[in-house]
Formats: sequence, structure tokens, C-alpha cells
Amino acid sequence: MRKTQLNTRFLLVVLAVMLSVAPIVSAAEEAVAESPLTPLGINAGLLFVHTFNFLLVAFLLTFLLWRPAVNFLDARAAKIQKGLEDAQQAAKARENAEQEAEQILAKARADVNKLMEEARQRGEELVKQAQAQARAEAEKIKSDARAEAEMQRNAELAGLRDKVIDISVAVAGRILGETIDSKKQAALVSDFFSKVPAEARNLGGKVEVISAMPLSEAEQKNAKSTLGAEDVVFSVDPAILGGVIVRSSDKIVDGSVRSGLSSLAARLN
Repeated sequence: MRKTQLNTRFLLVVLAVMLSVAPIVSAAEEAVAESPLTPLGINAGLLFVHTFNFLLVAFLLTFLLWRPAVNFLDARAAKIQKGLEDAQQAAKARENAEQEAEQILAKARADVNKLMEEARQRGEELVKQAQAQARAEAEKIKSDARAEAEMQRNAELAGLRDKVIDISVAVAGRILGETIDSKKQAALVSDFFSKVPAEARNLGGKVEVISAMPLSEAEQKNAKSTLGAEDVVFSVDPAILGGVIVRSSDKIVDGSVRSGLSSLAARLN
């Protein structure tokens, strides 16, 4: 609205100027006869009027058309420039958003791969633990079964030993034709099954004593005293027939009947 008022005022000013020019034009026409251009066929008054009109029209065009057009073009150029800058910023923001999205996706993929790897490792660990537990349970079952079987076998051998003593007493009585003291016979049988070889005496460290029959507590105590070792383990192997085999960390002394019979067979051959 303010611009319209300015244009209106400007037109009024122009109209006033044109009205003020009219007397000047009349005066110019009166002075034509006196002008030196008249003999040349040039109307000085008209030349002045046309020149003034041209300048006035040029001024009006400049003020009413050229400047608004230039201002409009400048504003349009500024708007376009701002639009380009906004587009560049938007493109940059979109590029940054795409990069951030790609980084987020890469991180998510890495996290998924890490979780999958951890799950796989955990699964392998669980499988290994289950296998180890199963093997341990199986070994325990076998160990318990062996121990139970060994205990049962030792119990049967212990009962058999008493029968061996009775049979040996009866056989000796038949051969000698007289009754033999059962205590003496039992001592002979005990010596047969538990006698420690002289080479095994005073052994140190952990020692294992293998006998053909389970040894009584008294026989085990006597064997420990003869060996001179504190850590002694007793086991049974009927295949040695009699006597004992003493095994330490660095020495084995074989005093079994089986070993003696093998030596005797070798000498006879």
C-alpha cells in the first residue's frame, strides 16, 4: 500500500512538472524566430520539448519499470540462491543421514554377528560340558562297577582263602599221617600269600603291593612295616598265584609264585 502511495505521489509530481513545462514550451516557440537554428530548418522549441519528453520518459521508465524489474530479478535471484543453498544443505543432510543409517546398519550387523558367534561358542561350550559330564559319569559308573566287582571278587577270594587253609591242612595231614596244627598251617598260608621279598624292603615314596589273595589287616600292617613306606596301596591279582609284587615309582620287585614258576620252567628248558 505504501508503494502505491509513492507511485501516486510520483505521478502527481510528473503531472505538475508537465504543466510547468507548458509555459516554457510557449516561450520556446516565441523564441524560435530569434533562434540561430531557424535558418537551418530546426525548430528549437520542438527540439527542446522532444528532448525534455525523452528525458522524462526515460526517467519514468527507469523509476517505474527498470528499478522494480531489477529489484524483482534481484529478489528472485536471491530466492533461487537461497533455494539452491537449502537444496545443498538438504542434500548434505540426506547424505549425512544415509551415512548415519549405514553406520547404524553396519553396527547392527556387527552386533548380530557378535551375538551369533557368542551363541555358537556358548553352544559349543555347552556341548563340550555335556560331553565331559557324560564321560565323567560314564567313567564313574565304570569305576564304581570295577570297584564293586573288585570288592565282590576280593570277598569271594577271602572266603576261598579260608577253604584253601582247610584243604591244605587236610592234605598235609594225609601226607604226613599226622594232624598238623591249624594255626601253624594258617601262618604258612599267610606267609605264602603275603611274604614281602627282601629286595623290596625299605622302599620310600608311594608303593603298591599286589597279592593273589586279599591280605588281612595284620598282613597289611606287617607288609607296611617290612617295606618301611607310609603310603602303601594294596590290590589283588589272582593270576600271580601267590607271593606279592611290590611296585614303586622307580622299582618293581616281583616275588610272585607265577614269576618263580616261569623262572623254573626257563631253567628246565
